[in-house]
Amino acid sequence: MTTFVTAAYCLVRDGQVLTVRKAGSARFMLPGGKIDPGESARQAAVREVREEVGVDVSAHGEPLGRFHDVAANEPGAWVDATVFVAHLDAGHTPSPLAEIAEQRWLGLHDDLPNALAPLLRNHVLPALRTHLAVS
Repeated sequence: MTTFVTAAYCLVRDGQVLTVRKAGSARFMLPGGKIDPGESARQAAVREVREEVGVDVSAHGEPLGRFHDVAANEPGAWVDATVFVAHLDAGHTPSPLAEIAEQRWLGLHDDLPNALAPLLRNHVLPALRTHLAVS
């Protein structure tokens, strides 16, 4: 079974987290992607956020954790993701770039839509809710 090693960011603003849908996918996930050879998870996450939504988070962020679940876009595969959290201010305005077809802000206490990637729904959002409640 294939496992993709990835890194991503929870971009948080005003009680919401940014989710993105890549072209050709029906599932929303966090900005992020595969780690290139020689990159740390944080370096990969920073690079992917810049490429996908045009925001520089290199000076921001704290680790949320490492999570595993079935991949949203690769049948029969798993994802092993290291996830970071960054709080965005009004000066950081994400917009869809590269392979991103759509972005949506999700309220952290909203009901979870069905169109979320399993990793985000099952692991990251519960951990983020807990993390922000104690921060």
